[in-house]
Amino acid sequence: MRIQNFTDTLSNRMRHMCCFCVAVITGLCFSAQVYAQETGKTGPSSLLLHAARVFDGNEMHSGLSVLVKDGRIARVGPRHSFKTGDASADIDLGEATLLPGFIELHAHLAFQKVPADIVLKHGVTTVRDIGGPVHQPYGGEGSLRVLTSGRIITAPHGYPIVTMGARDLAIPVASEAEAREAVRHLVGEGAVIIKIALEPGSEAGAPWSSHHDHAHHDAVHTASAVTHHHAHAASHDQSAWPMLPEPIVKAVVDEAHRHQRKVSAHVAEPSGVQVALNAGVDEWAHMPCNPIPEPLLKQARAQNVTIIGTLDTLSKCSGIAHNTMVWTELGGELLYGTEIAHPDIPWGIDAQELMYLMHLGKMKLLDALGAATARAGRYLGIPMLGTIQSGAPADLIAIRGNPEQQLKRLEYPDLVISGGHIVVNHFSPLP
Repeated sequence: MRIQNFTDTLSNRMRHMCCFCVAVITGLCFSAQVYAQETGKTGPSSLLLHAARVFDGNEMHSGLSVLVKDGRIARVGPRHSFKTGDASADIDLGEATLLPGFIELHAHLAFQKVPADIVLKHGVTTVRDIGGPVHQPYGGEGSLRVLTSGRIITAPHGYPIVTMGARDLAIPVASEAEAREAVRHLVGEGAVIIKIALEPGSEAGAPWSSHHDHAHHDAVHTASAVTHHHAHAASHDQSAWPMLPEPIVKAVVDEAHRHQRKVSAHVAEPSGVQVALNAGVDEWAHMPCNPIPEPLLKQARAQNVTIIGTLDTLSKCSGIAHNTMVWTELGGELLYGTEIAHPDIPWGIDAQELMYLMHLGKMKLLDALGAATARAGRYLGIPMLGTIQSGAPADLIAIRGNPEQQLKRLEYPDLVISGGHIVVNHFSPLP
């Protein structure tokens, strides 16, 4: 009898142990699946997505489905045009909006050690890292696509050296020959754009200024006050930081253009803007902080200068509202950029930047979204990046609902795909 009881007890325990093992194995498999979907380390060879709305980088569409194969978008069409078996996995997003992954044109990830995986999970699939280590472009297949400018070319003891030092951040040059050599070195190491600094300092409200903590300007309310603002040229300020002279800037631009690279200038006030215009600089890395006279903005428009907004970062600057409004009225190109790594800027999509583009830049939502997707991709010269069309890189995000009604949701996407690899999926699990 005791032997029988012992045998029954042992049998029961063995059954419990088996159930426990099965539960553990099932849990591990589920965890592995979730991890794979969250990190993008694996994914289906093909994927069919259905959504109530699809923003293709330019326009919003209803009832479209998107087929992804081999890291690219294979086809976009009405749901009924696809059939079972077209893809190895099928996700019905339901009442959701599918969009291209965002393109961040001004970030400081490497210098400030911002984790790339966090940025990717929050909807930014491509970053142009400006000012920091230089390397060849990489990523885009389950990881953040990263492009770099390398270190900022500046005057000896100029910005950013005067505030943050030169190591891994700046290249001081004192002659045209040194400037050309710096450009050649950066291009050879993989820089997609050349960054220079034309910054004399002292702009109230600027995060790089020693006086910015004392500024209490709200960009939304400063436009009417611009006529009362009398900015003094920094060249007359004995405490101004050294700036690159115009001949050296011209040498930078000439050498960069020889190597098919644009030049982006950190400019914040009229004297730096004037040097940049005279030298033929292609891009302003920020909307300038101080008010810029309208003739200079008109000259920039005539020279087809592109401005990267960073309006949220510089929202305390006295000239942001005026400069943005005038630039928009002139028809100037204004693209999305937030300076990820600056304080109070999300490590991903910044809905506040989109709102500034709409409010100050007088953009409709789709125009603002386009400034962060299709137009940004064209500007980078990467074919079809930032779009949802056949042949485009399969960098996609999706949110539940409609961004017209819930813009903030863009900062927390429910689906992120990088080069066809699922990074985040909060919709139905894959079959």
